[in-house]
Amino acid sequence: MGNKKGDGVKMDHIAYCDKKAKELEKLFNGSKTMLIRGAAGRKIPYGRVNEGEKVYLVENDGSCEIKASAIVKSVFNSEKMTKEESEKLIHENMDKLNLTTAQLKRWNGKRYICLIEIFDLKENEPFTFTRTSNMDDWLIIENIEEVKV
Repeated sequence: MGNKKGDGVKMDHIAYCDKKAKELEKLFNGSKTMLIRGAAGRKIPYGRVNEGEKVYLVENDGSCEIKASAIVKSVFNSEKMTKEESEKLIHENMDKLNLTTAQLKRWNGKRYICLIEIFDLKENEPFTFTRTSNMDDWLIIENIEEVKV
């Protein structure tokens, strides 16, 4: 598994999918191809995800069970935005984001938004990982093997 671009170490990512919003299901049926994260400040994964890196997907049901993985196709990290700019950005990407009303409420108005488009989604033999006390919904690790249980 060499890196294609020779631009340093590729990181692995674990992203939590919103179970209530059926995010993982939408990714598998193709009605969703993009993940969103946002905050008032530049919070992980902002600026820390790169094309070609692997994202492992887990549902936010407390199980710590990774059910699928995908490759990062593209990443967009916004500059500091107004509420209106944030809403416009989300609206322009709704065809890829496929957000529920509750998710729209959560992400609209964030000052910094990170949009991560993925492809090559694959179901894997489910495995669990060691979750630290970190409560973020996006984890960056050097290698998935380090956290496998």
